[in-house]
Amino acid sequence: MLTRTVLGAMVDIPDGVLTAVETAIDGEDASLIVYRQGDRLRAWHNVCPHAGRRLDWSPGRFLMSRDCLLVCAVHGASFETDQGRCVAGPCLGERLRAVAVSTEDGLLVLDLAQQPKSP
Repeated sequence: MLTRTVLGAMVDIPDGVLTAVETAIDGEDASLIVYRQGDRLRAWHNVCPHAGRRLDWSPGRFLMSRDCLLVCAVHGASFETDQGRCVAGPCLGERLRAVAVSTEDGLLVLDLAQQPKSP
C-alpha cells in the first residue's frame, strides 16, 4: 500500500491562498484544502463538519474573511486557518478533518501513514 502521494508542485500552491487539491485516500476520491503561509502548510478535507458539504462556493474557490478565516459557502461557518477550528456558525467548536502534508524536493506530499485520527 502506498503511504505517500504527490499532490503537486509547491509552486502551484500560492502563499496565503486557500487551494483545492483533488486526490484519493483509501481508494476514495477526496477534495482537500491546502493553506500555505511561507514554509508552513496545513491541509484539511474539503468538508464542513456541520452538514457534510464542500466548503468551496465553486469548485476550488473558497471564501476567506478579512480576519483570514475560511468561511463555509453554505451556512457561513468560519474556521481558523491555524487548527481548522470553527469559531463562528452552526458547528462552533468543531474542527475540520486535518490531513498530514509536507514538502519534499519542491513537491507537496500527502503522508497517508501520518494521518490524524478522525474525531
